[in-house]
Amino acid sequence: MNDTEQAASQTKPSRTINQNPDAMPPLGKAIPLGLQHIMAMFAGNVTPPIIIAGVIGASAGEQIFLIQVALFVAGVSTLIQTIGVGPFGARLPIVQGTSFGFLPVALPLAKAFGLPAVLGASFVAGLLQVVLGAFLKKIRHWFSPVVTGIVVLLIGITLMPVGLNYAAGGVGSDDFASPTNLALAFFVLIVTISVHQLGRGFIKASSILFGLAAGYLVAIALGMVDFTNLANAAWFSVPKPLEYGMQFSMTAIVGMTLIMFVVGLETIGNISAITTGGAGRPARDKELSGGVMADGVATSFAAVFNTLPNTAYAQNVGLITLTGVVSRHVVTIGGLLLIAMGLFPKLGGLVAAMPHAVLGGAGIVMFGMIASAGLKIIQECELDQRAMLIIAVALSLGIGLPAVEAISETMPGQAGLLLKSGLVPAAVAALALDAILPGKPGRQKPNPEEPVMTKSKGAEANP
Repeated sequence: MNDTEQAASQTKPSRTINQNPDAMPPLGKAIPLGLQHIMAMFAGNVTPPIIIAGVIGASAGEQIFLIQVALFVAGVSTLIQTIGVGPFGARLPIVQGTSFGFLPVALPLAKAFGLPAVLGASFVAGLLQVVLGAFLKKIRHWFSPVVTGIVVLLIGITLMPVGLNYAAGGVGSDDFASPTNLALAFFVLIVTISVHQLGRGFIKASSILFGLAAGYLVAIALGMVDFTNLANAAWFSVPKPLEYGMQFSMTAIVGMTLIMFVVGLETIGNISAITTGGAGRPARDKELSGGVMADGVATSFAAVFNTLPNTAYAQNVGLITLTGVVSRHVVTIGGLLLIAMGLFPKLGGLVAAMPHAVLGGAGIVMFGMIASAGLKIIQECELDQRAMLIIAVALSLGIGLPAVEAISETMPGQAGLLLKSGLVPAAVAALALDAILPGKPGRQKPNPEEPVMTKSKGAEANP
């Protein structure tokens, strides 16, 4: 083989190339892969604004507007992560979207103070998250593999019931858990698994998209799709900033800031899951810091455009882990598609018409993959008695507290909300125990950006 042929063979798409965030698949493959990311996160992105619209008594037109700005903001925020702006952005395949994590605090605040107070508190919380990201390198040693892995694992476990609720048709639906919904979700699950196992290359990487598309077509044939909102949606509309204004309430700011720190830890876990589960390496300091800072910018930007805080989406981490395609340019295409949906509401309406059961069938796979990524991160440290004790306490709190709501209901105000989430006390417990228990905290593998210094002949490498 001559030099030209050898160079050509080295540029052919492969699993190794897919693991490179800077690799760019051909557009014919990149566009469907980007669309797959959007379809995976779409329901989660528009559901929080729909919920908040019901709380504030929004009209049908206001609800469409809130969905529109949620799509637009998610698209712009995604581009900040994938392309990067100065120090902001991880430059990894991170999909941003409206955060469910803020809802437990945002909903009571919206009832008590109104949406402007929630937006004002979100704006401040976003700025504080930027500060957290800027100093992240100095405190990164707090987030050992056992701590980060626990958070990622609990994110997946927390989302598993969400996937099953979608599969049953969505909480509150008239036909919840009907045989039709469950059968449709099972059909999507089978198609996704079959394509992933039997397909090769692009087909294998697009297994979620094939499952969603097949389920959507079957749902249309069964008469389960309602296109009413699609017909009523405008063809083109530019989102308006500060439509509801902002108010700054100290109570609201404190509540949103507390949740912001947890969401920041989730973002650290999601970035770690992407690099570990997809790229096969630990996350770098610049990626973690830039990703958390971009998360904060996205949250403040979202507040200006009348929607709830944004964060890195865990379901897309599961998709990356499942497909192995870690190209940030693929997600950039997805971000552009989200912006288009925000500018052309009918495009968003087309995807919004997809039944929850279809999304649930794919969610069962993706959310489980997130938990698997968490386990993979935990394996980076030695699972001695010390690590096992940290895992035991954190998982007991993270899974047990949401299951026993009576405990959180006895706590006053924000404390009860934080306990009810489960993830907050679990993360705090993992951080505290890893810092104070005797013995060495779990360490990550050497950072690829930092050269390993060696001693004289016969000496071991520095840890």
